[in-house]
Amino acid sequence: MKLEKISVRDFVRDVKAGNIDLEDFAQHVVENSKTIQKKYNPFITLIDKIKKPKSSGRLAGLPITVKDNICTNGIQTTAGSKILKGYIPPFDATSVSNVKEEGGFILGKTAMDEFGFGTFCTNCAYGVPKNPHDVERSCGGSSGGAGCITAASDFPTIALSESTGGSISAPASFTGTVGLTPTYGLVSRWGLIDFANSLDKIGVIGKSVYDVALGLSVIAGNDKKDSTSLNVPKKDYTKTLTGKIKGMKIGIPKEYFDNVDDKISKIVWAAIKKLEKEGATYKEVSLSHTKYTISSYYIIAVSEASTNLAKYSGLRYGLQKELHGNFDQYFSSVRTEGFGEEAKRRIILGTFARMAGYRDAYYLKALKVRTKIIEDFKKAFKKFDVLAAPTMPIVAPRFDEIEKLSPLQNYTTDILTAAPNLAGIPMISVPVGKIGHLPVGFHLMGDHLQEEKILRIADAIEN
Repeated sequence: MKLEKISVRDFVRDVKAGNIDLEDFAQHVVENSKTIQKKYNPFITLIDKIKKPKSSGRLAGLPITVKDNICTNGIQTTAGSKILKGYIPPFDATSVSNVKEEGGFILGKTAMDEFGFGTFCTNCAYGVPKNPHDVERSCGGSSGGAGCITAASDFPTIALSESTGGSISAPASFTGTVGLTPTYGLVSRWGLIDFANSLDKIGVIGKSVYDVALGLSVIAGNDKKDSTSLNVPKKDYTKTLTGKIKGMKIGIPKEYFDNVDDKISKIVWAAIKKLEKEGATYKEVSLSHTKYTISSYYIIAVSEASTNLAKYSGLRYGLQKELHGNFDQYFSSVRTEGFGEEAKRRIILGTFARMAGYRDAYYLKALKVRTKIIEDFKKAFKKFDVLAAPTMPIVAPRFDEIEKLSPLQNYTTDILTAAPNLAGIPMISVPVGKIGHLPVGFHLMGDHLQEEKILRIADAIEN
């Protein structure tokens, strides 16, 4: 049978019916991926020899790509950084183990901004992925490779991804894919190379809402190895995709339309009006602490990052060199060579924010602002089932445009995704239209552990 353009749902059904030869399929996937890699560069490591996949489980031989900061047994895992080049974990992250148990096979490790430090996936030490809609443009970051391969592939696949401040939603928006970031703690972080422990969340990117619902059903669940893992029962999130949204209440945060491209706002509002015709109601709401989001997010994120990256000193972890000089000289030499420019910037900023005399003024104050942002969301969710907004304030920018941005302008692009990440709430980006040939993302945010609500409305938009 024809292997191209088949959906994940149909693929799993046909495998279990014995209609697909998984050896032929795996070979097709590898050859297609090699072609995509030459054209768009979505992978840091691509597996070119696949054993016959299993036909059992919920994924039944489905190819899965894994962001390169999620550990994979026997496969290089670099987090997009030179300092971890050649690191081959002797274990799988829990999310990867879950995928394998359900019959998925690992196709490769996808490109990302170094340790997740970026909005456009231009800070990867192993090359920058190119947007399949326009090779002169960004795929979004930090999970750019995940969005790229999902959009570019002609075969069914799901991408394991990770978000700290919008790193699933941004690439989903820019590449026209669906990106689901779950509630903090719903998916185990064991085996994830941390950026910021209190913010990092493993999620999924897929071609459709069904794909990400299936992916979440596989990877979500309590894990005793992760102290932040929530003790909630496993669910089949695909069952929520009924298409019925009558009576659902949608809040529209007015601050989330400030400084957004007018064409994007118009497309998003058109989608909201369509949801109204399907029986949902909407009303504008104010999230008054939105203006403090970027300041709070970046202080917290870089403070935690500078702590997490301290272990890469050339002694126990990461790049090692011939010992010479005193500890400070050796330590500095290794980190100068191993870290990229943006990683160094964030280490310096985070170390400064945590220093005696500055910790109260910056880090602790940022945590208090984070609490206010969470309170804004909690207040809104007493009235609304979901909140809806544009995913990103712009369409995928050209690489020459990105080069002209200052670090602050770069950071400010996260304004619509950083707040829900700070709050640890679930969110999903679903494609809702195009400006020219470039996709526009529609963002849905839900209260903690209300993934079903955002999936149901996302499914209605998709249909």
